[in-house]
Amino acid sequence: MSYLYAIALGSNRRHGAHGAPAAILRGALAAMAGEGLSIERVSKIRSTRAFGPAGRGFANAAALVATDLGPPALLGLLKAIERGFGRRRGRRWGPRVLDLDLILWSGGAWEGPGLVVPHPAFRDRLFVLDPLAEIVPDWRDPVTGATVRQLRFRLARRSPVDPALPRT
Repeated sequence: MSYLYAIALGSNRRHGAHGAPAAILRGALAAMAGEGLSIERVSKIRSTRAFGPAGRGFANAAALVATDLGPPALLGLLKAIERGFGRRRGRRWGPRVLDLDLILWSGGAWEGPGLVVPHPAFRDRLFVLDPLAEIVPDWRDPVTGATVRQLRFRLARRSPVDPALPRT
């Protein structure tokens, strides 16, 4: 059985082999494909301001991928790819070479040890909703029933001064 997943990608540190954050995201997509994930759609890569103690700004994007892996197995694969790019556990919201988050999946809501889908904070983060709305605008949040487009509109409307600023 094949599932679809919406994955958020982010980076705000250079990598010795891949270079700048935008190039790291492209490298991560290639690594995901190399591990057997079918990359169905990819948003454009956006520059966003840093949130919290992260320091420098981020490159952010979203991808729609297809795989036979269930949520725990896909999370394990995404974490292995992060480690392959030099990601180390650090402070929350700190600088990172690569961040791959499982946001939504075609199976609806899912909860298990160390993983909750949909991602608990995605509804309050324009740096996630903007690229998601580009690739899956009509995908419904299984918790609220709202589409990604509606969630993005509601959040942007709450933030009229600078909708590009990430929210917690």
